Amino acid sequence: MIKQYITALMLACCVGVCGQEKKQATFVPPFDFPLTLSGNFGEIRSNHFHGGLDFKTGGVIGKPVRALADGYISRIRVTNGSGYVLDVCYHNGYSTINRHLSGFISPIAERVEKLQYENENWEVEIIPEPDEYPVKGGQQIAWSGNTGYSFGPHLHLDVFETESGDYIDPMPFFKSKIKDTRAPKADGIMFFPQPSKGVVDGKQQTKTILPNAESPVEAWGVIGTGIKAYDYMDGVSNHYGVYSVVLTIDGNEVFRSTVDRFSQEENRMINSWTCGQYMKSFIEPGNTLRLLKASNGNRGLVTIDEERDYQFLYTLKDAFGNTSKYSFTVRGRKQPVEPLSHREKYFFAWDKTNYLQEPGLSLVVPKGMLYDDVPLNYQVKADSGAVAFTYQINDKPVPLHAGCEIRIGLRRKPVADTTKYYVARVTPKGRKYSVGGKYEDGYMKTSVRELGTYTVAMDTIPPEIIPINKNQWGRNGKIVYRLKDEGAGIASYRGMIDGKYALFGRPNIVKSYWECKLDSKHVKKGGKHTVEFTVTDNCGNETVSRETFVW
Repeated sequence: MIKQYITALMLACCVGVCGQEKKQATFVPPFDFPLTLSGNFGEIRSNHFHGGLDFKTGGVIGKPVRALADGYISRIRVTNGSGYVLDVCYHNGYSTINRHLSGFISPIAERVEKLQYENENWEVEIIPEPDEYPVKGGQQIAWSGNTGYSFGPHLHLDVFETESGDYIDPMPFFKSKIKDTRAPKADGIMFFPQPSKGVVDGKQQTKTILPNAESPVEAWGVIGTGIKAYDYMDGVSNHYGVYSVVLTIDGNEVFRSTVDRFSQEENRMINSWTCGQYMKSFIEPGNTLRLLKASNGNRGLVTIDEERDYQFLYTLKDAFGNTSKYSFTVRGRKQPVEPLSHREKYFFAWDKTNYLQEPGLSLVVPKGMLYDDVPLNYQVKADSGAVAFTYQINDKPVPLHAGCEIRIGLRRKPVADTTKYYVARVTPKGRKYSVGGKYEDGYMKTSVRELGTYTVAMDTIPPEIIPINKNQWGRNGKIVYRLKDEGAGIASYRGMIDGKYALFGRPNIVKSYWECKLDSKHVKKGGKHTVEFTVTDNCGNETVSRETFVW
């Protein structure tokens, strides 16, 4: 749905742009000061690629953000995840999303605030008509900020290609404004012996070595390799994702990755390409990520079947052409490869629909959700006092391409109200995190995005509301709370001042503060006021806090 929306929006806004014009498209920089980056395109993130460039703003918020070319503002949002967000459609065949802004300029700022009060909701969305907010290249469109899921002041800029809706690397538009003479550096090499097909140093487990290791690694059968590497730029200490990785063996190219574009549908495939921060130099059979190319007819996997030395060479390159090379030797030595032992009912095939039916558990994994075959390490863990059994579908979490339905039966119901139960993902240390769920015929049903460990938990404890620096509210002109919920998580909140709706928001979700800036348009200045704050968690438990303050 997200891609369909983006594609439709961009096609509507940029119809008639020909390929020739797109190639010649130019952008002015988003700022009028020298550009430095804290993040680049395609960096490895949890479950997704970093979709754009992160521009530094000197550690402060409130820098004027400029339109990159002629076009118009196509979407205006306030969200918890990205803070204040502005989408711009340009006439040159590209569109952008500007995230983590501190605010919008007039008259958009006033329109957004009006809608927030009308909807009585911090999160809002406006899709203007194309002729409502036209922009010219270099014109200010917003203020930079640190809102949403942001660890410091910066501007996150996504660039999309109109015709395809793909995220594309914005770096080529700004290369002349950024200095980079430093080549990428590798931190490690990882070996992936393929289950029942290959061994590395006598074992069927992953093995890591340092780059340019002088001692050969012994292997036999089918193996894959991966590399952990980062790029660097002049004058800053940040590290970045690597634009291009090429693996050759004995002088022949085996694999290449070029991080220049991806679609929304491809985003989660990063889980198949990476192992932690290592980038695999082979392609799992269910991974269709276009930025990966294997040229040896075996998805980049290598067959070591001769007792000789194989010369591996990695060539790393950044978007500016800075290059580094790392070589190592794999010595072919014949050694036994143990066959894979598994029970058929606990083997999930990547190219089929898979079902796991056990007492108290059902899981359906449709075709297209797995990137490779998975022999499950399945276990059931019983606790006599628990609401449900704990089901270890696999000991190591296996990412799924999209949500898959799981149903877990309740063994006992300490409380009759079934809204108090939720499905919980269980970490190796025993921590429980809610993945939601609804009660249905003795089961809790929800959607999960990894094959891990799950159970059913119960939440009857209301959230905790903690006033922050209450005696400073009037002086600072700002009411601030911190919210805590140990169970199912916060579902909703609502603030009232003197019996009228008050606009509370969560400007930066990293800090976990909910705040309301006092405004004389909505709260009469000069006297004592009562604030009522109501918080509800995902199991319907509610807490109401009432405080007084002078402003």
